[in-house]
Amino acid sequence: MLALVAGAITGLVLGKQALIMEIPSKVILQLLGALAPPLILVAVTHVLMTTEIRGKMALRLAGLLLLNTTVAIIVGLTVANLVKPGGHSDFKPPETVKKSGEHHLSPVELLVQNVPKSILGPLGDHQNIIGIIIIAVAFGIALRGVKQRPLNTVQDLVEMTYTVLLTVLHWIIHLVPIGVFAIVAKVVGTEGFGPFKAMGAFILAVILALILQATWYLLRIRFFSWVRPLDMLRGMRDALVMAFSTSSSTVTMPVTYACLREKVGLREESASMGALVGANFNNDGTALYEAMAALFVAQMIGQDLTLTQQLLVVFTSIIASVGAAGIPEAGLVTMTLVFTAVQLPVEYIGLLLTVDWFLDRCRTTINVMGDVNVSCLLDGRTREQPVT
Repeated sequence: MLALVAGAITGLVLGKQALIMEIPSKVILQLLGALAPPLILVAVTHVLMTTEIRGKMALRLAGLLLLNTTVAIIVGLTVANLVKPGGHSDFKPPETVKKSGEHHLSPVELLVQNVPKSILGPLGDHQNIIGIIIIAVAFGIALRGVKQRPLNTVQDLVEMTYTVLLTVLHWIIHLVPIGVFAIVAKVVGTEGFGPFKAMGAFILAVILALILQATWYLLRIRFFSWVRPLDMLRGMRDALVMAFSTSSSTVTMPVTYACLREKVGLREESASMGALVGANFNNDGTALYEAMAALFVAQMIGQDLTLTQQLLVVFTSIIASVGAAGIPEAGLVTMTLVFTAVQLPVEYIGLLLTVDWFLDRCRTTINVMGDVNVSCLLDGRTREQPVT
């Protein structure tokens, strides 16, 4: 919030000269884009290797997770198509594509250009030495924390890789307030406050979609579980508040499980399958947000997404959301994959940085509510009777 205010003031002071302020946000987005593919690869691999799922309950769990995530994305796309939050802005897209030889690159532009867009990309390009050095320094420092860890199994190797990637990601996430400051200063200085009208419409549209998704959960619990929706909300209050305050469904996981067992009264297997196993796969709020973000940016820059492209958004969002529960700012990290899939310019994710800190809390709450929904449905229509 401080970065938001400071960026607005700086933009007003600098005016058109604030165009240079887009450099920090561009660097941060390129770094996020570089980490996204290997991070999702390792995260999904780790989840599938370490998750214990058995019997018919596993098939039912998979069906519930796929249904909830698909419904979430359809809700998000429907709201975005009806409300059209991106149509509330006269934002002028910057000319990001320049013909080679049009002008000489400044030292700063040259440095930004050499920030790696892919972790493996610079390794095949002998001219991008700076990118190779950036990767080497980052991972060299991160590996110092795990250099004594023994590697006895393939799982140990995957977990170490996951730990190192998350360490580097945390460093980038700490830079996000600088990105918010820079992008707000640049937009206010060059475009005024007009584009932020669309951001307000986007916030309202996302909240509306998340409320509709929560309603879907409550209705499913009401008709397909012995749990009563109001009792569930009262029993899960601590977990939902913690999800909103921490923006992490992984951190909230123990509280979610405890509330399901002790306050709602679910069976141990149902609570563990939904809260512990499902939490690794079930990120409905994140998938919904990414689908809406893609459509919002497309509307804002006047690029219509066809039905085929929107279906591709659905597919990519489902894949990207799997295993993303343990990733901080998971929506930002995986959104680069969704944008790339439908040829949307990833630099517009920078504009979403200004509101993501708030919407991340809202979608995390829905992620946790989705875990609760799955647990209640797995528990069935009949409550387990206490042994006397």
